[in-house]
Amino acid sequence: VQLQASGGGLVQAGGSLRLSCAASGRTFSNNVMGWFRQAPGKEREFVAAITWSGISTYADSVKGRFTISRDNAKKSVYLQMNSLKPEDTAVYYCAVGAHLSPIATMYDSWGQGTQVTVSS
Repeated sequence: VQLQASGGGLVQAGGSLRLSCAASGRTFSNNVMGWFRQAPGKEREFVAAITWSGISTYADSVKGRFTISRDNAKKSVYLQMNSLKPEDTAVYYCAVGAHLSPIATMYDSWGQGTQVTVSS
């Protein structure tokens, strides 16, 4: 499956952004979709993930601020990011896996990433 992420940009602290990730290629069904992020000089970290049926999980650092959702008919997953903080600055990646997991190696297809920059 191929993934195309979009929606990143520059926003002030406290602002909002909505990331989108569109999938194409092999079947999108029964997959888990996840969002990860990587800041300069840091390892890639889990942000959120959602199953085909809508069960979701979040990193503690984004709980209450970020919301993951998906539209199976459109083969897309979204990440609504509110109350953004400078520490949310990173390249955000969407990924597809088989299990609801915060571990990056559990996901086998990755998008190209979209830059999110939050200014203070």
